[in-house]
Amino acid sequence: MAKLIAKTYGGALFELATEQGKASELMREFTSVCDVLKLYPDFHSLMNHPKILKEAKIEMLDNVFKGRVSAEMTGFLELLIVKDRFIDLNAIYDEFTAMVKDYLGIGTAFVTTAFLMNEIQKSQVKERLLSVTEFKEMEVNYDVDEKIIGGMVIRIGDRIVDSSIATNLSNLRKQLLK
Repeated sequence: MAKLIAKTYGGALFELATEQGKASELMREFTSVCDVLKLYPDFHSLMNHPKILKEAKIEMLDNVFKGRVSAEMTGFLELLIVKDRFIDLNAIYDEFTAMVKDYLGIGTAFVTTAFLMNEIQKSQVKERLLSVTEFKEMEVNYDVDEKIIGGMVIRIGDRIVDSSIATNLSNLRKQLLK
């Protein structure tokens, strides 16, 4: 149910953003709003409290965000209050962000290595990922896991490329046991 709600509201905001040519701008604003709500979890709880009138919540939202984000974003946040969907804000944000990144050709990769990579190595990995995918831009998240011994594991969406020594040794072990 929550996924359907996120798709519905995220999709509606995405349509608005693309129609007005403000996809990047609204994504940045939505990120900022979520960052503020993470810094002040009590405010997020207040927006979801059932005993506070919707009008009071809208007034509080306007006091905090009006003039700091676009009218489209404040209107969207007010709609979430009116429809009692503010509780789904994070899921809606995730859905909207995924749609915008797909629309703009931005990929997200998760790279795991056995050692900490320097900036030159990170840049080379990013360039290589861009050259073998259809993405125009790539956000790369790096992680270190010594258990893979060497090589790297790359995940983009539901695709995984595992060239780690640990996996290669495991595969070799299985072949030898056959």
